[in-house]
Amino acid sequence: MAEILLVDDEKAVRTTLSIMLQKSGYQVQEADNGQSALDRIKEKFFDLVITDLKMEPLDGIALLRSTKEINPSTEVLVMTAFGTVESGVEAMRLGAYDYIQKPFDKDEFLMVVAKAIERRELMIEVEQLQEELKEKYRFENIVGRSNEMMEVLSMVSKVAKTDSTVLITGESGTGKELIAKAIHLNSRRKNRAFVTINCGALPENLQESELFGHVRGAFTGAIREKRGLFHEANGGTLFLDEIGETALSTQVKLLRFLQDGEIRRIGENDPVHVDVRLIAATNQNLEKGISEGKFREDLYYRLNVIPVMLPPLRKRRDDIPLLINHFLEQYNKQGKALLKTVSPEAMGVLTGYDWPGNVRELENVIERALILSSKSIIQSEDLPAMIRKNHPKQAGDAGSAVPVLAPDQTLEEVEKQYILKTLDRYTWNQKKASELLGISTTTLWRKLKSYGIEPKKAE
Repeated sequence: MAEILLVDDEKAVRTTLSIMLQKSGYQVQEADNGQSALDRIKEKFFDLVITDLKMEPLDGIALLRSTKEINPSTEVLVMTAFGTVESGVEAMRLGAYDYIQKPFDKDEFLMVVAKAIERRELMIEVEQLQEELKEKYRFENIVGRSNEMMEVLSMVSKVAKTDSTVLITGESGTGKELIAKAIHLNSRRKNRAFVTINCGALPENLQESELFGHVRGAFTGAIREKRGLFHEANGGTLFLDEIGETALSTQVKLLRFLQDGEIRRIGENDPVHVDVRLIAATNQNLEKGISEGKFREDLYYRLNVIPVMLPPLRKRRDDIPLLINHFLEQYNKQGKALLKTVSPEAMGVLTGYDWPGNVRELENVIERALILSSKSIIQSEDLPAMIRKNHPKQAGDAGSAVPVLAPDQTLEEVEKQYILKTLDRYTWNQKKASELLGISTTTLWRKLKSYGIEPKKAE
């Protein structure tokens, strides 16, 4: 049940609106001025604040600003007097959901409130799914808190519940298959098969048979019937990695499936309908392939319903320390290494390198350092010469400011340290800090509460 804080210095107005809102199923608390309301907002989270504009000593605009600083995800509805449209527009510019002019119609008022609550509930749903994705994959598969990766995960959270076709693009080693799995595991198909195939690993003459199957005697060597991968993935998801490597004849059949949901086994006349969600990936420029006659333009547009582009590691350097700590912890859990930390100098080298092989290359370098070094801390000399040679001078400064795992630290302690350093970096602007951390402002606020830290006012 949504909780609303109603703020107005006129008792009659508060009483009337409170009764209306409670009859509509909302929990309502009242405050007779802006300062009293602000005190309550500091103590309790409200889904919606409905506030009058003209109040003393703290007016509605000031309350709006403070509310958004404390809990940016709280929606705010401003009530204005007749003829003060400019103030209402200013309130929306500062983050209010909407404004409504007094005197207003009861039905109009309740409709605006309902829409504000609906938006808040939608935001909660998106935030929860994003948190599920991040918690599920942060220390298992997908590790990233940079703005670039948060945009990717935000897109994943939106498309996961649909059956739309997705085309994932990105350089080799950026984690395209992991993103495809994230989409599948957060979809309605999560309990059905996730089937993957690397199209580039199959000779052209075997692609159709692997994907669509064949009947006995369909061609020389077809001594028995074969179920294709589309049949194996029925009800689930089929991930076609390196889709740019498919033969033109295979592309025709893929196009037919995307158009009508039907496939036809080699040597069979009757089509069969299958319920399969298709996710494709490539590290190639498919538009270039189209111009060279290697890829069908109509198939490209059918696949590219929802494009997801994975950034290379050099575009998300903030994630490098998180990835390194993740790899170190994984190897320690497996008992493959006793090393538990990276020196600031080595971290500077690692964060300053461009990583043409992306996350896969980074993982290989960390594994190599763990194997070859006999020290308790990975030093810069433990890294390959090529990486040290390309280390920019300024990278050491960036790396020395990044928290890494010390022998006696837990991941929770590192997380707390990283959050506080990020807040200090942005002078406690929670919105900017949460964007860099890749968490919602509500989650940031809750984490600070769990640390027993009172949020500072942004400078």
